[in-house]
Amino acid sequence: MGNYEAGNIVEGKVTGIKPFGAFVALDDQKQGLVHISEISHSYVKDINEHLSVGDEVKVKILDVNQDSGKISLSIRATQEAPKREEKPRRPKPAPKAASTNAAPQGFNTLEDKLKDWLKESNERQAQINKRLKK
Repeated sequence: MGNYEAGNIVEGKVTGIKPFGAFVALDDQKQGLVHISEISHSYVKDINEHLSVGDEVKVKILDVNQDSGKISLSIRATQEAPKREEKPRRPKPAPKAASTNAAPQGFNTLEDKLKDWLKESNERQAQINKRLKK
């Protein structure tokens, strides 16, 4: 495979574009695929908005499959990642003292909810029965 080893950065020319990626010729005999996820650091919906057939691109070789001869390439690996804005972190709340018999305040257990639902259901049934007796 010559100098086509994983980790190398080489120049190539876009020879074809498909919805899943772009084919890049590394020389007259070898070409590889830049998967759509490896085109840019940002989301790529349509490859044609980023590349055209004939474009000269710098690519990093991600993998060379010795059996099939397929070469996986990345354009975004040759570009500096955009800086992300750091969101201010909220301080963690102090741990609450746990009581052994009660659920945490503001949290109803399923058992408590079930009791409430049964009580509500019985009250509604009693109202219906009163109406029916009249």
